Amino acid sequence: MEDLGTETLLVALFSFLVVYFLQNSISRRRNLPPGPTPLPLIGNLLQIDRGQLANSFMKFAKQYGSVYTLYFGPKPVICLSGYETVKEALIDRGEEFGGRGRVPTLEAVTQTYGISLSNGERWRQIRNFTVRNLKDFGFGKKHIEEKIQEEAKIVTDELKKHEGKPLDVNKLFMVASSNILFSIILGSRYEYTDEMFVRLMGVVEETFHLMSCPWGQLHTIFPQIMDYIPGPHHKLASVSEGLMSFIRERVRVSQETLEPTSPRHFIDSFLIKMEKEKDNPNSEFNERNLEAAIHNLLIGGIEGVSNMLRHALLLILYYPEVQEKLHTEIDRVIGQDRIPNFSDKANMPYTDAVLHEILRFSDVAPFGGPHMVTKDVEFRGYFIPKGTEVYPLICTVHRDPTKFSTPDKFNPNHFLDENGKFQKNDAVMVFSAGKRICPGENLARMEIFLFFTMILQNFKLTSQTRFTEADIAPKFTGIVNAPIHYQLSFIPR
Repeated sequence: MEDLGTETLLVALFSFLVVYFLQNSISRRRNLPPGPTPLPLIGNLLQIDRGQLANSFMKFAKQYGSVYTLYFGPKPVICLSGYETVKEALIDRGEEFGGRGRVPTLEAVTQTYGISLSNGERWRQIRNFTVRNLKDFGFGKKHIEEKIQEEAKIVTDELKKHEGKPLDVNKLFMVASSNILFSIILGSRYEYTDEMFVRLMGVVEETFHLMSCPWGQLHTIFPQIMDYIPGPHHKLASVSEGLMSFIRERVRVSQETLEPTSPRHFIDSFLIKMEKEKDNPNSEFNERNLEAAIHNLLIGGIEGVSNMLRHALLLILYYPEVQEKLHTEIDRVIGQDRIPNFSDKANMPYTDAVLHEILRFSDVAPFGGPHMVTKDVEFRGYFIPKGTEVYPLICTVHRDPTKFSTPDKFNPNHFLDENGKFQKNDAVMVFSAGKRICPGENLARMEIFLFFTMILQNFKLTSQTRFTEADIAPKFTGIVNAPIHYQLSFIPR
């Protein structure tokens, strides 16, 4: 029996070695970019620090250069680092690098339907339709800017009720940004205390927690292994069922009350398109794509805007001189007698620069989503086979020393010229870039500007906490950079 056990062990070891040498042989033959040596079956798993996905990737970039290969299990993944490299791939060669790689945690909820995880003709049809509708922004009597202003006014009224007492604004910002999306997609908003609404916000929070926790990160990069290992990463489908049930119910209500000549919101427009295309066998306009697209928009839009606003307030708490300059510009351009308009931004270069620097420095989405090459690609002297996943490290773009004078420091001067005028910097890819750029970018930018300026128009921000540079710095621990939880006081001006 002992001899049999030894023999089994030797066979297993031999098998591992065969896989290992075959893998390296294939890599050399394909001329993939360099990278850390993978182990059989598990690839570079042991070289990625647990819970430090982005930090690990940035360390590899310093060691292996702007284009390198990691193995997620037996599968090679190409990582791109720095502005010029990422720009060349996503923008200059956007068609070749425009596929979507796998996100196993989200696949459990929407499969490859909708916008975020789809490819090919499905992605083109659904994305083009969504972009056209979001450009039109709200439907009905109110323009989307008015909806954002209305929601921002509700937020400032809520803050005034606290009379300067410390609070954590996380949930408040989530429900406010949610209501704007709900107005566009569903045609209605909800009271902040509505039980169902609060429950849905909990689902969104839990979704991002499960995706960003160490288990979720492992599932993202090693699905071949983690699919068979018990853990919290398997909870996402059940957690999301409440949100998917809500979406399905709203679609059903819209179907029953639809007026084909008068769409009220995104769902109505999609349903009208479904009816027009019902006899087209190549159409992707069906209920599964509608439900998945709504899920994609809600998940991305709610958490993204909330995170950015919380980063923004934390940073100006740490830099009171920045807050003072913002107050001065807001008072000069807008004053106290009217609410801010998005058009005010053109006359507020300092505020514009601060917001751009907040988005750059906080790096809410350090990867911007995995891409995939749609054909065999020769890139910077290397060969990347069709279907290979590509990770553009957006965090390295935002910290590229050739594009930013103090890349690791918060510095609004990155976006101001010598005359104090706003200057654009192309090395800001907060919403990704190229074919896969976020379809809600313009909406998110408008929300952030109007919420931020209205809050500072009405309040001086203070906190009893003495924050450190470590507190304000992005953590780079997962696929999303969330700020620390903190409390602050809103003192009426």
